[in-house]
Amino acid sequence: MNLATKLDTSYHDRRQARRLKEDPEFRAEFERQRREIAQIDAVVRQLDELREEAGMSKAELARAIGKEPSSIRRFFTADVNPELKTVAAVADVLGARVEVVAAKTSRAKRDGKKRAPRAAAA
Repeated sequence: MNLATKLDTSYHDRRQARRLKEDPEFRAEFERQRREIAQIDAVVRQLDELREEAGMSKAELARAIGKEPSSIRRFFTADVNPELKTVAAVADVLGARVEVVAAKTSRAKRDGKKRAPRAAAA
């Protein structure tokens, strides 16, 4: 296929629009995944900005955390779901930290659920 050829996705776009309108479960899952992707993208963008401010190349950052340069290029450019361990390592090298900040009302609180504490790894 010629790279200049644009794929016709109109059928899929119409199907998705119909399902979003007609299927509440599909719509809820679609929105949950959209929020998840947006959060991941925001973290990766912020780490990339910190990398640029630090004057580090992607290859230098990769060496600093013991990864292949290609994996760090993918980390910053591909639609991937990065490992939390890699996110934490990148943040550490860049002098940042990863935090989870509770939203105004967490889903667990809305649902009246409590999570059991995780056991610490020895």
